[in-house]
Amino acid sequence: MKALIVYESVYGNTEKIALAIAGAISETVQAKALRANIVAPADRIGIDLLILGTPTQGGRPLPGVKEFLDNLSPHALQGVAVTAFDTRMTMWVARAFGYPASHLAEELVKKGGHLVLPAEGFIVTDREGPLKPGEIERATEWSKSVIESFNNRK
Repeated sequence: MKALIVYESVYGNTEKIALAIAGAISETVQAKALRANIVAPADRIGIDLLILGTPTQGGRPLPGVKEFLDNLSPHALQGVAVTAFDTRMTMWVARAFGYPASHLAEELVKKGGHLVLPAEGFIVTDREGPLKPGEIERATEWSKSVIESFNNRK
C-alpha cells in the first residue's frame, strides 16, 4: 500500500501533524508527506491513500491546498481512499468561521475518492501554536485508525 500526505503549513504545526501521520503509518505502508506546492504528478501515481492537511485560516484551507485540489482532474482519485485534517483553535471566533477539514474531505470525494474516515481537527493553543499537548500522539492514533478503516473496507 502506498500513502501520500499532502499538506500546507505556516507556523509548522500542520507540518508536525503531517509528519507524525506519515511516521505512524510508515510502520505498515509506504508513506510520504509532501507540501502541496511540491507534489508532482508522479507522486500521485499508484497511491492507495491520500490524506490532505491544512491550517485553518478564516475557516478556509491555505491556497496551496486549494490549488492542489483544483488541479486534480474530476476522477483523479477513483479507487483511492481519502481523508483530511486541519489544525485549529477552539476559540469562539475560530468556531464562527468554521474549519476546512470536512470541506476538504468532501472535495476529495467529489474527485472520486472513497472517504475512509471522517476528517479530523488537531488543536493549536494560539494562532501560531504550539500544538495542544497530546495532539501529536492523537494524530498518531488517528492515522492508525485510518489504516485500520482502509484495511477493513477491502
